Amino acid sequence: MAMKQFFLFVYFGLMLSTVLMAKPLSLWISSQQDRTYYESMAGLYREKVDKNFEIKVEAFGFRELPDKFAAAMKTGEGLPDLIQLDEVFFGMYLHSKPPFLDLTEKIAKLKLEESIVKNRLSLFSYADKTYGLPQSVSAMMLYYRKDLFEEKGIDVKDLATWDGVKKVGQELIKNDQALMGLDPFYFEALLRQRGSDLFGPKGEIIPNEALAADTLKFLAELASAGIAVMPDRGSIFDPVFFSGDVENGEVLCVLGADWYGLDMIQQFCSHMSGQWGLLPLPVWSQDDVKRPTSTFSGQGLLIPEKSTQPDAAWKFMEYVITDREANVQRFLQGNSYPAYRPAWTDTRLIQPESYFAPESMGILVQSMSEWIPPVVMHPKRPQAVFMIRESIFSSVMYGQMKPEEAVSQLKQALSR
Repeated sequence: MAMKQFFLFVYFGLMLSTVLMAKPLSLWISSQQDRTYYESMAGLYREKVDKNFEIKVEAFGFRELPDKFAAAMKTGEGLPDLIQLDEVFFGMYLHSKPPFLDLTEKIAKLKLEESIVKNRLSLFSYADKTYGLPQSVSAMMLYYRKDLFEEKGIDVKDLATWDGVKKVGQELIKNDQALMGLDPFYFEALLRQRGSDLFGPKGEIIPNEALAADTLKFLAELASAGIAVMPDRGSIFDPVFFSGDVENGEVLCVLGADWYGLDMIQQFCSHMSGQWGLLPLPVWSQDDVKRPTSTFSGQGLLIPEKSTQPDAAWKFMEYVITDREANVQRFLQGNSYPAYRPAWTDTRLIQPESYFAPESMGILVQSMSEWIPPVVMHPKRPQAVFMIRESIFSSVMYGQMKPEEAVSQLKQALSR
């Protein structure tokens, strides 16, 4: 009897030791705001799924994260069990076999292709395999200053088309008032709105050069007329854009995805609650398809192939993507609008967001969701985005290069 008690004592001691020594799940993300979100999700996960669950969430800079991950892959040390990547950076890993677990079968088993907004799963898919799950719809919309529109007598109905945007801008510029802020990503987003992309479904590079040049030409016309202006440091994601152009009323509206309004506008313009409104993207009158939105950028969760806890990582990942409260909190905590449609029945996702009240971002995003265009993943997409941002776009906007020449130069560079 004593011997039996001894073995039981040893057995349960080992079990307890295993629990106490269990390694926390490691998650790498790219912002402090997401860190707050995931730490709160860990609390919910402990309540609903596993009371012993532990996770270590590390936040790095948006551009720092891919570099950090590359270094870890090279040394084979310190790799996370889960990583949050932007879809643009995902393309960096497509030149060879992606260093992430293939989740295709797991996604099919949960029928997530039916539950997640159409075309969002393609963000982390390549060669018929899916490696990650998207966290947001990333629906593009027009954010505008309600107070300044009223002050200047601008009717939002006049911004229903891009032709209308041009006409409104032409009237404003007579009084030295610009209408929009510009950013290099507008080129890719508006090209996608028109039904094309930087890459075709079979890997073609700039499959519709004429449409790409026409889109770039339109933006250049807005810039040359002073209707749309480049921020001082070339990006609407720079805090200086908000403290300068926005604060001073030099621009009245800006294009952005759902996360841009929930995170960046509210972060840098917290005192402007109630002054911003939401509109669908203006449509292209001359195009057959009148798409009221587009998409650019968006983050998702992936499991590194060398994760030491792939099953635990998937279980937490599945929870974050499919749990109703996890989805609602992603919106309420100012991250993004969730792509998991079953959660949309929660009324908190369609209530007017206080910052934009009385308008409802949820109602607008849901109404545009069927129009979200696909994003074609390609190993050279990061290079394309970098070239557009660093040289191509500004050269055209400042009149140093013609749109047709820029598109041709971009295509040649990507074809090498």
